[in-house]
Amino acid sequence: MPTRKPIELGEWYHCYNRGVDKRAVYLDAADYQRFLLGMYTCAGDKAVQTSNLKDKRLPALLGDSGFDRGADIVEIGAYCLMPNHFHFVVKEIVEGGVARFMQKLCTGYTMYFNTRHERTGALFAGTFKSKHVEDDRYLKHLIAYVHLNPAELFDGRWKQGHADLEQVQRGIKRYGYSSLPDHLGVSRPERQLLGSSVFEIYDRKPTLQEMVADAHDYYLEYRG
Repeated sequence: MPTRKPIELGEWYHCYNRGVDKRAVYLDAADYQRFLLGMYTCAGDKAVQTSNLKDKRLPALLGDSGFDRGADIVEIGAYCLMPNHFHFVVKEIVEGGVARFMQKLCTGYTMYFNTRHERTGALFAGTFKSKHVEDDRYLKHLIAYVHLNPAELFDGRWKQGHADLEQVQRGIKRYGYSSLPDHLGVSRPERQLLGSSVFEIYDRKPTLQEMVADAHDYYLEYRG
């Protein structure tokens, strides 16, 4: 089994994983919201017991000025949750931060999911996968690729360039489980899930059309 290369401080990484046997890991809106809540709490160095939160809804937690998750261990730059997998673009803030964030998040979510859906065993397919982001050009294309993942739900031909792009764009703008709106400049509470330094790679906010083009470039150059 190949050994994952060490994750370096201050560097961006594409981290992802899918459900064991490609099973769905989010079955309804409550599951998606619980995972997003975990993303927010697990990005800090304090141990947060979700069961002890007075209000377990993500909007309530984001609006609670008294909530303290501790110092950041990672910066989340972008994310997308799909029915049977997830993608993150994350930066390591403290040594071991990415691994700690992923372990806390996936372990806590698996416990929640198994209890709620009356199952046992692993939910995700082993440990997470990670790829180093080598430069800003790659980072821009990767962010677009991550955000365009839901396009396949609206038109499976889009990777080949044969999709109805208006239909794809309408669909991904409505998709509620990615950071696309935040990168397009939409004001919403979920912006607090992201750090700030990722936005420094842009001279201006990208348009959705530009992200679609960058995602196509990513597939051509990096995915074949």
